[in-house]
Amino acid sequence: MKRFQTRRRVAHSPEQMFALVADIERYPEFLPLCEGLRVRARKTQGDRPVLIADMTMGYKSIRETITSEVTLYPDEPKVTVSYLSGPFSRMENRWRFLPLADGGCEIEFFIAYELRSTMLGLLVSQVFDRAFRKFASAFEARARTVYGAAGAAIGSGLPSGAPASA
Repeated sequence: MKRFQTRRRVAHSPEQMFALVADIERYPEFLPLCEGLRVRARKTQGDRPVLIADMTMGYKSIRETITSEVTLYPDEPKVTVSYLSGPFSRMENRWRFLPLADGGCEIEFFIAYELRSTMLGLLVSQVFDRAFRKFASAFEARARTVYGAAGAAIGSGLPSGAPASA
């Protein structure tokens, strides 16, 4: 199973960064390979909002739709994504937003996935891997667009794109 994890520090609050990640319907505007996103259902589990969503990812002539359950934890703040159907045999994704003393936050991003088809894996595995590695940067850039220049990175405890341990 391929894994990627990164930690990044930004000058925006955990609540601001959580709001960007939770606003999944905007993903096609800025997220690499994301060509479309449709929320199928909205529900709650306890006091947590849960979205069932289809995200269509594309590269050249290849298009795949991934259906996931997105659970929002605004009080923590974090977002978890559970895979329901699509080209993967397994996929897991998590975001956490940890407050920093200066008012910014540290973003923790984790994704692990395994493609179902060996043929599809040969065609798109490296493309998906590169795109997933750019997700945290895409959200940082989005924060600068939405919240202003204060969103510049303020340093990092880990190098950008530090690989997850196996």
